[in-house]
Amino acid sequence: MPFRWLLQIIFYEDRNFQGRSYETSSDCPELTSYLSRCNSCRVESGCFMVYDRSNFQGNQYFVRRGEYGDYQRMGMSDSVRSCRMIPMHRGQFRMRLYEKESFGGQMHELMEDCESIQERFRMSEMQSCNVMDGHWLMYEQPHFRGRMMYVRPGEYRSIRDMGMSTMMRIRSIRRIMDACEGQRH
Repeated sequence: MPFRWLLQIIFYEDRNFQGRSYETSSDCPELTSYLSRCNSCRVESGCFMVYDRSNFQGNQYFVRRGEYGDYQRMGMSDSVRSCRMIPMHRGQFRMRLYEKESFGGQMHELMEDCESIQERFRMSEMQSCNVMDGHWLMYEQPHFRGRMMYVRPGEYRSIRDMGMSTMMRIRSIRRIMDACEGQRH
């Protein structure tokens, strides 16, 4: 049996790791089933996306091994309501970006980080994508800044399928590498 990384995150009701806690190693669509609120967390190992709404909706934040004592300092306006674990990926990364919904318009293939979609591909919009390999973070601003969104292998026929507002635009994309602990985001 191959060795599997144990991913682990601990959520706390109050800031600075105070109050009741809940520990998980998997996706959790509704944290309020376990805690009345969630205002800090500690990632013991692995990488997770945390969301400010239930069922993996709302603003998303990437967290890796470390301590997050106050979500408001991360830019969150409310407490965490759900989380999704990001499995470790070994191998190549590959994604196809499309200018229009339903895989229409210009298509470009991406296998590495892209600091600016507009500069690299001369694409003003990215409205759909097909993630063939790997796990990725998409950002609303160039150079991996602004709000982010996690995508895993699958077809995303529109920006709404990715869980984003139609008003948000994707401007840069970064791979989530195997060694989350050593990656800078």
